Amino acid sequence: QVQLVESGGGLVQPGGSLRLSCAASGMISSIDALGWYRQAPGKQRELVALITRGGNINYGDSVKGRFTISGDNAKNTVYLQMNSLKREDTAVYYCNAGGWSGSLRVLDAWGQGTLVTVSP
Repeated sequence: QVQLVESGGGLVQPGGSLRLSCAASGMISSIDALGWYRQAPGKQRELVALITRGGNINYGDSVKGRFTISGDNAKNTVYLQMNSLKREDTAVYYCNAGGWSGSLRVLDAWGQGTLVTVSP
């Protein structure tokens, strides 16, 4: 079992910045990748950023160049630095932990979500 706790959401003006944190606990060794997803009202959940145990990083197209994902292995924490925020970044942001055994996904854990609101 893996538990994820997000923090750092809030209200920010367009053009501003926020940093989200996701602390993982439990079976840390089972985690192959940590990622951030978001879901806006009326929309499907989408990938924001993902970092693998090997350090590979992927970003959703809408956040490339503005958001940066990073990890602190000593703290079992992954961060999402969000700059140049836009109103369309408003969403609930979820942390996800994934683990695979070959092609079989054996870990799919989610945090409780943290709300980011971008508004004047």
